[in-house]
Amino acid sequence: MTNSIQEEHKIQEKTAAIIKQLYSKGDLKKGILASVRHAPTVDSPQAQALWPLLMKYLTPNMLSSDGQPTAQEIAVYTAVRLYAVHQQSTKSFVFGAVEPQNDEQTGEPLFRVLAQLRGSEDTRVALDRRVQPLLATTNLASVINALTHLVSILKATKPSLKIDYAQLAQDLYWFQQNYKQANRIRLQWGEAYYRSTKSTKTTKTTEGKKNK
Repeated sequence: MTNSIQEEHKIQEKTAAIIKQLYSKGDLKKGILASVRHAPTVDSPQAQALWPLLMKYLTPNMLSSDGQPTAQEIAVYTAVRLYAVHQQSTKSFVFGAVEPQNDEQTGEPLFRVLAQLRGSEDTRVALDRRVQPLLATTNLASVINALTHLVSILKATKPSLKIDYAQLAQDLYWFQQNYKQANRIRLQWGEAYYRSTKSTKTTKTTEGKKNK
């Protein structure tokens, strides 16, 4: 259990470090970000633009020894790519941490933010169309594809919201471990997406009654 917790923290830490390097305090590494956006997987040719940073920050045990991407490489790369999609054409830093460290800004888990967007009739149908199949599958490629579309919807709707992409990398790592862990992650995502919306609606209703 201790090793698992340490691995969790390492994945979050490495993902955050890579994202901060790409943002570079506002001096974005636009060439790398553009390449990553067009490279769906870590072994795609255009993903090679990110490899130097990826190899620099990931520890040897996180890297492949046979050319087959590891769960850590897939998780970190995917989260960084989703950040790149979100950051495009946005000046403010779109990454934030649920539990900020040092100079980090505060962010929210992706599905909690999507729950907030779901409160709008304009986005609910589009979001549900992507989220429901995502929560029903353990196929990693399908999940990554759905996440990419969801981040695109977020970017088009509320681009300045800050997401904890490091936490998302951690989720994606556990999602790949086994069926039980994938189910655990799907439940967490579903709880964040649906329960938060219910709480928001309840709060608004209560506030509305108080104001009458």
